[in-house]
Amino acid sequence: MPGNPRQLTADAEREYPVRVRVSAGGGFGQALTKIHAWLDENCGADSWKTAPSGMRGVGNDATAFYFRNATIAAAFVARWCDGGNPPADGGAFKMRQDAPKRRSEMTHYGWKMPLSDRDE
Repeated sequence: MPGNPRQLTADAEREYPVRVRVSAGGGFGQALTKIHAWLDENCGADSWKTAPSGMRGVGNDATAFYFRNATIAAAFVARWCDGGNPPADGGAFKMRQDAPKRRSEMTHYGWKMPLSDRDE
């Protein structure tokens, strides 16, 4: 894998047609490990790639996630990004600071989801 950020970006753009830019403000921290695990599990390791997406001359102010198709990209945005529309500030989605609510956590449904492997 090349170490040059421009080469990483060029390779990703050539192979993966759908790009989602994510701004992580102060950085991704431990969330990046979780994001990579989620992508591998839900998309397959060969269906996505990541590369720096900062403005020229600026450090890593954003990261681009590249996907083979829009369905995978939409699932990624729904799970990991804050809101459905990118802000005008550079066109990058903001990373969410919380996880989506599970149906079993929503009291107004009046019933609880059956236990799953995830609950144990």
